[in-house]
Amino acid sequence: MPLTADADIAALLANARTLAMIGASDRPDRPSYRVMAGLQAHGYRVIPVNPQITGEHVHGEFVFRDLDQLGDPIDIVDIFRRPEAAGEAVDEAIATGAKAVWLQLGVINHAAAARAEAAGLKVVMDRCPLIEISRLRLAPVAQ
Repeated sequence: MPLTADADIAALLANARTLAMIGASDRPDRPSYRVMAGLQAHGYRVIPVNPQITGEHVHGEFVFRDLDQLGDPIDIVDIFRRPEAAGEAVDEAIATGAKAVWLQLGVINHAAAARAEAAGLKVVMDRCPLIEISRLRLAPVAQ
């Protein structure tokens, strides 16, 4: 079961330092653009992943094609993809050794969530980490 208890979500966010954002956008009108900026302002390192803008920079971070290209360990993979495409992103997160996957608001894929949990990853589904940080009144993370 995906994490739903406030204490579990707060602990996941408090212990994370580096997130990879699959579906990050360089367009200010997109939710992923605003969420990335908000997470960075809260102290997280957010690495954008988007094959359509690979090599560009979003909020000062180089955009990677996929998670395989990242050299740093990832605490949470934040997934901004359609529900039917989220499974591939979850499988990539499992393969690269991420600790958790976070499926954004409206991204519901129970089969992918079950695969992640079976692989030992924590899962949050149909929530936004930036909203949860505000709702739970979490302090900024220290790098």
